Amino acid sequence: QDLVLDLHPAHRRIYDRRLTRERQKVLGLAEDMNANRFEIFRSLTLLRQLALAPDLVDEGEAPSAKIDALVELLVEASAEGHRALVLSQFTRFLARARAAVTEAGIASAYLDGSTTNRAAVIDGFRTGDAPAFFVSLKAGGVGLNLVEADYVILLDPWWNPAVEAQAIDRAHRIGQTRPVIVYRLVAKGTIEEKVMALK
Repeated sequence: QDLVLDLHPAHRRIYDRRLTRERQKVLGLAEDMNANRFEIFRSLTLLRQLALAPDLVDEGEAPSAKIDALVELLVEASAEGHRALVLSQFTRFLARARAAVTEAGIASAYLDGSTTNRAAVIDGFRTGDAPAFFVSLKAGGVGLNLVEADYVILLDPWWNPAVEAQAIDRAHRIGQTRPVIVYRLVAKGTIEEKVMALK
């Protein structure tokens, strides 16, 4: 299920202001795509991060509609005995989302590319009862079998649908006995809608 979320008004103002600047910059660079490819990609990535939370790109503070929606989803899911994988490409946002969920009283595990005791963390989630497991896209790629979770929550849409499907398949594997519910959170009126259309 795609959950299309409105940005909070303060976030919307920050996003729109920066979008105007980045659009002008990219249009100027687009005349020579090959020479400016890295700079164009940097602008697109910045806008993707800004769609999550302004402080990820040093644009000030504003509430994140995605974090609000995530907390609401996890409170409801955990009360019904479900366990969720929460996935993002951006580790700073993933950590921030986990902090908000912890503040709401929901236990969780966390795995990203810098996790040193990877096997222990994975085993801890499998054998424990924490309702949420926060996993970065890179760390949660190949070879991870997490059928203990029956919810998958994607905090940001990814350019590559195959990579996204591979991440969802962490929960949807042989040994899974329950239906797997997938939520993809999309910020309305942002670059994320363009990413979804492109896919």
